[in-house]
Amino acid sequence: MSSHVTLTLNPAFRVAPVRRRTFGAFVEHLGRCVYTGIREPGHPSADADGFRTDVLELTRELGVSSVRYPGGNFVSGYRWEDGVGPVDERPARHDLAWHSSDPNTVGLDEFMTWARKAGVEPMYAVNLGTRGVQEALDVLEYANAPAGTHLSDQRVANTGASESHDIRLWCLGNEMDGPWQIGHKNAEEYARVATETARAMRMEDPDLELIACGSSNAQMETFAAWENTVLTEAYDVVDMISAHVYYSEKDGDQASFLASADDMDYFIDSVVATADHVRAKLKRDKRIMISFDEWNVWYQHRAESRPPSGDDWPVAPVLLEDIYSAMDAVVFGNLLISLLRHSDRVASASLAQLVNVIAPIMTEPGGRAWKQSTFHPFALTSRFAKGEVLQVTVEAPTFENQRFGTSASADAVATWDEESGDLALFVVNRDASGTLELGVDLGAFGDLELVEALTLHHEDPYAANSADAPDTVAPQPNSSVALDGGRLTGELPSISWTLVRLARATS
Repeated sequence: MSSHVTLTLNPAFRVAPVRRRTFGAFVEHLGRCVYTGIREPGHPSADADGFRTDVLELTRELGVSSVRYPGGNFVSGYRWEDGVGPVDERPARHDLAWHSSDPNTVGLDEFMTWARKAGVEPMYAVNLGTRGVQEALDVLEYANAPAGTHLSDQRVANTGASESHDIRLWCLGNEMDGPWQIGHKNAEEYARVATETARAMRMEDPDLELIACGSSNAQMETFAAWENTVLTEAYDVVDMISAHVYYSEKDGDQASFLASADDMDYFIDSVVATADHVRAKLKRDKRIMISFDEWNVWYQHRAESRPPSGDDWPVAPVLLEDIYSAMDAVVFGNLLISLLRHSDRVASASLAQLVNVIAPIMTEPGGRAWKQSTFHPFALTSRFAKGEVLQVTVEAPTFENQRFGTSASADAVATWDEESGDLALFVVNRDASGTLELGVDLGAFGDLELVEALTLHHEDPYAANSADAPDTVAPQPNSSVALDGGRLTGELPSISWTLVRLARATS
């Protein structure tokens, strides 16, 4: 059984330029993200610095633009000094956030070496949980100051190079509204320390891009009130406020899970409304943007997400190693559609996380690396979303679900690069009941030709990839998609994500 979905778009109706920082990721000292993830000395693929080149290659293929480091919950108890200097002199510490031990053999300098190899922009989070202004200034001096100061000279001595790390993006703590956070603060307490830290950091470098902590999720009792308090205090000294969200199928409620992007849209719109309220209240010209620096599908109720306990403080335990299904990848691709649709206010985003921990890339210690199902929508969107994000009107049937009531069966976004003539459509069928017949009038774009159509779908929505079967869930050519006289048609299978690429005709 099939129904029809109609997309309406025009090159004149634009949202904002595609932002490369939308395609950021996150590396936290959590589980096996760092140790046996990005770095594993002795691995057959390890380079001279101990980094897994198979993971580096997959990171580049994924199209990651920036990487947030070193946390996450981890950062709220982190002493950055532990991770610099001679490796054999670094102290091991208990990580209270994840009840693990960290040998500190990877720290800021190693991360920056890895970031350069991966071709990603660094985003660094400072500890405003157990520490504060002085420590933030110290790590900033160590990372960015030219040689000639106490801490910058330590950097030169440690790295053997005189150039600055030149980190431009800085997070002022992490999820400080959460009672689970080491050094948890109420809104007034956090607003004060974040403002003081931001003001002091700008004395060192006024051109930094600073991100204040927003709510950990939209279900927090203090959501919106937190943003209002923090921005009222910090508005003039920060550029962005963070947003974090995770989704999963709960209690077999497949329909609500497939509609998760409805919640992301609400979350973004609510943060924007709150930020703009503060802007009006303070009578400022500047607009605060959003750094959506944690987002993903995460099954927090699964055994993989339970940290060690008691006297067990292991190094790099198996933690948060969710295996993603075809349906997870469709929801994931829909979340990317939401982020692109809000490119006018979402200036940066970080997929949490990159390797092993709720990640698109998985590794075996000493062994293979492979792509999860979610790897594909991220890589293809990062590669082909270019130029300007366009407004897309979706006319589609609806389906009922417990969380949102009624949701559209389809969702979509488009990008248009006027200079090259490349048009990309990203479309999801998030209804489990059947195929959607796609119809799009592209007459306003002039003479186009169809380049390719790829659909991620599996007859079993719970099918997943593994090291032994890494291509079980992967995009396949969609031969039903056709372009005739400026009208695009095709079939979108139930629970599917589709990329359609078109280009200005050359003849």
